[in-house]
Amino acid sequence: MYTGPYPVGTIDIESPVSFPRAVDMARFKDSQHDAFELQTVLFTLYYPATHGKSQHKRHHWISKPISVTAKGYAKFAHISNSLTDVIFTGALRTVVGGIKIPAKVDAPLAELAPPIASHPDIRQSQELQKVLSIEQYGHPIVVFSHGMASSRTDYTHYAGELASRGFIVAMLEHRDGSCPGSTIMRHGEPHETRLAFRRSEVESSEGQELEADDFNRAQLNFREAEIEEVVRVLRQINSGKGTKVFEKNPRKEGKGLDEWAGRLNIDKIVMAGHSFGATGALQALKGGPTEKRPFIGAVVLDPGKQSGRLNRDVSVPLLVVHSNSWSSKHSIFYGRAHFEVVRALVVENNNRGNPSWFLTSLGTSHPSVTDAPILEPTLLSWTTGAKIDVNEGLRQYIHLTEDFLWFLEKGEKRNLLAEKAEFPEYDPGKGFGIWQPGQGEDEGGRGQWWDWRRYWQVHVSPIEA
Repeated sequence: MYTGPYPVGTIDIESPVSFPRAVDMARFKDSQHDAFELQTVLFTLYYPATHGKSQHKRHHWISKPISVTAKGYAKFAHISNSLTDVIFTGALRTVVGGIKIPAKVDAPLAELAPPIASHPDIRQSQELQKVLSIEQYGHPIVVFSHGMASSRTDYTHYAGELASRGFIVAMLEHRDGSCPGSTIMRHGEPHETRLAFRRSEVESSEGQELEADDFNRAQLNFREAEIEEVVRVLRQINSGKGTKVFEKNPRKEGKGLDEWAGRLNIDKIVMAGHSFGATGALQALKGGPTEKRPFIGAVVLDPGKQSGRLNRDVSVPLLVVHSNSWSSKHSIFYGRAHFEVVRALVVENNNRGNPSWFLTSLGTSHPSVTDAPILEPTLLSWTTGAKIDVNEGLRQYIHLTEDFLWFLEKGEKRNLLAEKAEFPEYDPGKGFGIWQPGQGEDEGGRGQWWDWRRYWQVHVSPIEA
């Protein structure tokens, strides 16, 4: 279960877009249909909920039918056929088919809660400030974009933990070829399955092969359009049109959305993403903040190494986090080391007056922020080399994200975000990394300092050395 003071609710929303359109003219080679046609947008809301039981069954971690996701994974493995699809379906059903997400479906949005009495005084003060801020401005919102070979259900623990702390998280499911399998639902029409697809499966409108950068650009443009549609739906909900959103939702959830009117901090949304989604999160900041993309900051987790160039047109604060595996593996990215490209982007943004951070989470691997380590911790450690306890790794990501969201709201740099950059380069060290002289010598006098110091290296910080 989640560890914040609020119970967690969840709602699946599929909404018709403002106007159906082809975001890019690329088409599938076999059918000649538009590959990037936008008809609906699908996302899951995770939010602080009221206490009490829900009348609805909890969501399965793997959306039904499992065969759709299984076939998508087989396509990613380049072995999809009638036999392997059946094998993948059986394996998924056996391993995770019965797992349900521990959030209450369609529960009412929580009334404001007081600080938890068991917390230390400073924590109570911060919780009280959060409650007062929510009361005045509405619940803060995070829009999250998933990575390659992922879906809206791959980050439920991260989203749920933030929701249990008072945030509303809109977890997108992209139909740009990166999700293993997604079911498009529209009222009065048959369901449509959209499986993962590769660049080799599409062509330009003139029948030409697409270059990798062109394909990535089409995917990112499609993601940006989906992100804008999510913001549009959130605005509808906040403006009192929750019933209309519910009536247009073929997934039949969100019956109480009319009660959310005026309770969302809709003009100050935070963008977030992992891997390909991190690249997409940066893309969504281009030219912003705007009405369609009112993002006041972004949480960028392991920005992609093969998902196109990283947008540098940023005018809001950034929290960029690399997993240990992402920093430690040297990768050339458009002629430069990927680590150097990311560091330079964050430094440039700091120099423009937008407080930004770049850190490495020690002992973690690329999937550590996903649900994978919780579901299969031994397999994750064996296949990726992750050394950190899986729950500790997620806890570190969540607390750092919460501190960044606190900074965006209050302007206060607390905990790790108040530290100077002591590691301009990634230092592999031993085990969880190496400490600079003096680190760890007075942990008894610095509160939570010892708790997080062993898990992080700070590469870029707005705190002057």
